[in-house]
Amino acid sequence: MPYSCVLQPHPGYHPMIHRYKKIQQVLVLVLFLNLAVAFAKIIYGTFTGTLSMTADGYHSLFDGVSNIVGLVGIYISSRPPDRDHPYGHQKYETFASIFIAILLLFVGFEIFQNALNRFLVRSTPKVTTLSFVIMLGTMGINYLVTRYEYLKGVALRSQVLIADSMHTKSDIYVSLSVIASLVAIKSGFPLLDPLIALLISFLIFRAGFRIMKESSRVLLDMSRLEEEEICSLVLGVEGVLGCHKIRTRGGMGDIRIDMHVLVRPDMPLEDAHLIAHRVSKMLKAEYKDVSDVVVHLEPASPQGSNSKKTS
Repeated sequence: MPYSCVLQPHPGYHPMIHRYKKIQQVLVLVLFLNLAVAFAKIIYGTFTGTLSMTADGYHSLFDGVSNIVGLVGIYISSRPPDRDHPYGHQKYETFASIFIAILLLFVGFEIFQNALNRFLVRSTPKVTTLSFVIMLGTMGINYLVTRYEYLKGVALRSQVLIADSMHTKSDIYVSLSVIASLVAIKSGFPLLDPLIALLISFLIFRAGFRIMKESSRVLLDMSRLEEEEICSLVLGVEGVLGCHKIRTRGGMGDIRIDMHVLVRPDMPLEDAHLIAHRVSKMLKAEYKDVSDVVVHLEPASPQGSNSKKTS
């Protein structure tokens, strides 16, 4: 009977399914809160003609869109490894983060353009007590959402949740700017409204570029951990005589290590394999983001059997 080769999910894949479900639950809750905040600002900002409030509302609306993008990215990322994706689908979460950043840049450009048009077509927005109530209330919700999403992102080691919390965090600063704009309009300085809208656009640009910078580190397979620190830890495992060719890549919650470990040349294969297993287990325990460790065993040269190679 011919043998068949079936690609099986990594042993650590099933806990990751549970992690992805928790991330999806967080994104769904944040989505509804962001939509509620966005429509409150857009409707009242449009009614009163307050550009900065309307701009902040659309920023919050795109927070909701970014939540949807995150949900799609997490859904694809949760798929098990297959023949075409033997390392899994985790990078789709990174792609979702980049898409969120692109949405941010798009919103920033729209707000920037609207602010410039306000300089050409002068108008005085209507500011009421309700304007301040809406801004303060939505800012309070944004603060709670940001803290909740960021803490969950750290706990679940989710790049999408942390990127999305940065998106929502920018809403807090934007809202503070809008409140300052409302005060300026109420005091008889309506020109400050488009000026503050310009400031809002630059804050959004800044958040977008920060997300893209972090995501690019994952897609370009940049080194994630210090080689010297890893080797120092590995040399503490009994039977390891040296280590070199240490490579790391990946992102939050999915860092992968590839390294060469030196052992005695006369060591039985079974014992050498056990050392490789101990190295892998120790590194995963030491670094909570490490999901996979590949250890290449090499026989140490007789001359250097008592030395510890680290390069």
